[in-house]
Amino acid sequence: MSPSIPLFGAYFPAWLICTGAGVLGAAVVRVAFVRLGVDELLPWRLLTYICVAAIVGFALALTVFGR
Repeated sequence: MSPSIPLFGAYFPAWLICTGAGVLGAAVVRVAFVRLGVDELLPWRLLTYICVAAIVGFALALTVFGR
């Protein structure tokens, strides 16, 4: 059975929470990269931010749920 998180009276699957956190993490990293001037140097921006979102989501799933 997959882990579920009760929020607002409903149960959400853990992967959905991890995906949302990954997207938010990628947005924060993008803001930091733009301020540092690194964003302009990235050859494949979309792939980079997708990988950052995956790293954040997988790290959250590993640390919180141990999966």
